Amino acid sequence: MAVSRTQGAIFGTDWTRAELNQLAGLVGGTEDGVTDRNKLAVTYPVTGDEVGDIPLLTQADVEQAVERSRAAVSEWQDISPDERAEIFDRFAALVEQHRDELLDLIQLETGKARQHAVEEFIDVPMTASYYAEKGPELLADEKRAGAVPVISRAEVTYDPVGVVGIISPWNYPFNLSMTDLLPALMAGNGVVLKPDEKTPFVALRLVELLIEAGVPEDVCIVVTGDGPVVGSALVDAVDYITFTGSSETGRIVAEQAGRNLIDCSMELGGKNPMVVLDDADIDLAARGAVHGCFTNAGQLCLSMERIYAREDIFEEFLESFVAETEQLTLGGDFDYTADIGSLIDEGQLERVANHVEDARERGATVHTGGRKRPDIGPLFYEPTILTDVPDDSLPACEETFGPVVRVEPVSSTGDAIEAANDTDYGLNASVWTADRSRGHEIARQIESGTVCVNDAYAIGWAAVDAPMGGVGDSGIGRRHGPEGLKRYVEPKTIASSALGPMNAPPAVPDSLFARGMIRSTQLLRKLKKSARNLSVTLVRNN
Repeated sequence: MAVSRTQGAIFGTDWTRAELNQLAGLVGGTEDGVTDRNKLAVTYPVTGDEVGDIPLLTQADVEQAVERSRAAVSEWQDISPDERAEIFDRFAALVEQHRDELLDLIQLETGKARQHAVEEFIDVPMTASYYAEKGPELLADEKRAGAVPVISRAEVTYDPVGVVGIISPWNYPFNLSMTDLLPALMAGNGVVLKPDEKTPFVALRLVELLIEAGVPEDVCIVVTGDGPVVGSALVDAVDYITFTGSSETGRIVAEQAGRNLIDCSMELGGKNPMVVLDDADIDLAARGAVHGCFTNAGQLCLSMERIYAREDIFEEFLESFVAETEQLTLGGDFDYTADIGSLIDEGQLERVANHVEDARERGATVHTGGRKRPDIGPLFYEPTILTDVPDDSLPACEETFGPVVRVEPVSSTGDAIEAANDTDYGLNASVWTADRSRGHEIARQIESGTVCVNDAYAIGWAAVDAPMGGVGDSGIGRRHGPEGLKRYVEPKTIASSALGPMNAPPAVPDSLFARGMIRSTQLLRKLKKSARNLSVTLVRNN
């Protein structure tokens, strides 16, 4: 779709309903027939008004989309990784070229503040550029040690898994779809992407830009509809599944993938801790907490929901944190006037309100926030800081996924680490200290897939060369870095011998050959050990 700016723009954007519904025409790939399906309305969270609609696909529609991708992917695989890298560079440039319209679309679907839309936006060209640079090298054949030196050799090649299914969430529909989709494409796979039904249009526009950049049509297809129908059908049809969402749904997806004997990767829930040590810069930590707790109105898998501050600086930190939080402004304008945007829907609003009310009724103290703000919009909730939160209350036991955080004092660093690890989740954590070496040492003791020192989450997420993912109930597998691409390939070992089969030659008795093989392997093992010891000695002496 060539976006044309016309009359009838929606709210503060240049997008029109006709243009959004034109994007919906891309659902299901190039084959006609899905536009006549039942429709699901997409609303703007800030006002609750309908902005467009998408087709509700059936199981058969999803199966056909996967088969179209499977048929089209051979053309994509004929394009070398170096040529795919050039396409990725063009895609990154197109994303940047269409920045303002894409930022508007992110806000229109999610209701988030402009600055948080920008944070989501910049990840996509960064990820595209990273895999353009690293992808060809990661996919190149590798020589490995053969079974027997000189007379044998081994080589590893990397084949695409086939068609990858990606189920992306509503909270970061722009970057969380592309962060998983781009390495799958670079590896030579077809992709069928199911965005959340609340946020389909950014995914459709990005796939359109990928095609404009040079990805063949139908290699990457978007399917839309109800999660239990479309998501389940996708898991049954593809060769690999990537899912981002709740731990509860992740278990269902993983079980279904297991029955189909396909691999999967998942980023799931989190109850992320922030540890503020006694030597931390208090004002810096308070500003970091505001960013870590209230970005995207707290609807961020990596956000902080628990803060543990050393008791000797607890009051000072709490005072500074509350003061910083009370300066935040709420709003839904398509500019930079508001700090915090809307929640996504009524169910999320009620979850946040219920968590705060449950804590309050059980004796928690609300230092700031704790109120719905219907005067601003139907789904706004104030950033909220709690203390004295009972361990059996909802915000202590469950992921809130909203602008709510509990702050508690701890008597020692060891207690802080113990409290941080007192959870079934392990997605992200944050440590604040003036001594980065101390911070790194504490980070090693926190059970989490990512730990950021003197930052809440952004410094870890933006390190696209490093893997990101969770442990425990926070998921399996990793995105970003080499690991983010290698999950989408099947390693193949090709081994060869210069002397034929590794068994006794016709004139050599089996017993003699067996003794010779045993002695040869013993000698080889001793030689490798001696070489290893020599290497260690040289390193120590230098």
